[in-house]
Amino acid sequence: MEAFFRTHRYLVEHVNAPVRRTLMDEIDWNDRMIGIKGTRGVGKTTFLLQYAKENFDILDKQCLYINMNNFYFQGLGIADFAGSFYKRGGRVLLIDQVFKQPDWSSELRKCYDLYPNLKIVFTGSSVMRLKDENPELNGIVKSYNLRGFSFREFINLLTNNTFRPYTLDEILHDHERIIKQILPKVSPNRYFQDYIHHGFYPFFQEHRNYSENLLKTMNMMTEVDILLIKQIELKYLTKIKKLFYQIAEEGPAKAPNVSQLAHDIETSRATVMNYIKYLTDARLLNLIYPIGQDFPKKPAKILLHNSNLMYAIYPIQVDKQEAMETFFVNSLWKDHKVNTGNRDCSFIVDEKLKFKIQDAKALGKMRQLPDVIYARYNTEIGMGNQIPLWLLGFLY
Repeated sequence: MEAFFRTHRYLVEHVNAPVRRTLMDEIDWNDRMIGIKGTRGVGKTTFLLQYAKENFDILDKQCLYINMNNFYFQGLGIADFAGSFYKRGGRVLLIDQVFKQPDWSSELRKCYDLYPNLKIVFTGSSVMRLKDENPELNGIVKSYNLRGFSFREFINLLTNNTFRPYTLDEILHDHERIIKQILPKVSPNRYFQDYIHHGFYPFFQEHRNYSENLLKTMNMMTEVDILLIKQIELKYLTKIKKLFYQIAEEGPAKAPNVSQLAHDIETSRATVMNYIKYLTDARLLNLIYPIGQDFPKKPAKILLHNSNLMYAIYPIQVDKQEAMETFFVNSLWKDHKVNTGNRDCSFIVDEKLKFKIQDAKALGKMRQLPDVIYARYNTEIGMGNQIPLWLLGFLY
């Protein structure tokens, strides 16, 4: 146990979290069982360590961080370890990568039933269905999603500002005043393209090639998160990767041809749709449907989950308009529902708000409709129903 405390102290002391994630204030920390899901690379480990640093003295043995990657746990279950920790006065156990432990959900249930004064905060893959696939956790676990950096967090990090997030309603009705508060302190256009290229995953701060690092992360998403958690045989990995690449290469201009994709990877239409769902759960894709439709129907559009993925997969062929639409959907995805639009708009948000994503340089030549909100790129300012696209990156 002392070895784990030494590791905990070292990691907490050396944690680098220059931007405080908004999720830290959204979680009800009074709950006894808290699950934090997120894709690889978004900072789940840092998040756990930051929580420990904010709430416990570094020498306080009431809180302990452990990682299921440790081979020690191949011989000892979570519940047995938690029992030993609890008897020594432990009250908060932070478990990283919980899905690496066999029967992890049953083990967590044991902890909940046996140790009433123990709080467990665990991280897992975005592919995990905590309640649907683990009924023993129903009613006891509160689940949250940690996302990659928003454009707001990216700017705060690089400029040492502390801009707060805004709701969509605030942005739509008060964007001119909000912009006047931001522009004197920072020029968003100086940072926007960098964010589109490499700002979503916190590891852009590391002194390594970002695209190569992201490609490795994407491979881990498919090889570990999808195959391991969904218990898919290794022989199907090539098909999943090929499908992902073809979807990324084709882009979102038209609805996917599922029959052609099934032919290309030599499988059935139903399997293609299942693979697409797995890739979506892994936060590699976003599926856009007409209002009233959802999976398992064929989506009207498939976008990559964030624009950074576009530059990592096929950098020489990134379409600017597609990148901006990808940014839009990714920014709205956390708290809003995005559906395909009609002839007048690109997307419909929350089944009522019409948005059109447009280049500000071309907007003057286009007919403008009063019931459409124009999210414009290549500009820093807005007026009326025209808002700068970058400001939607301040939603979280």
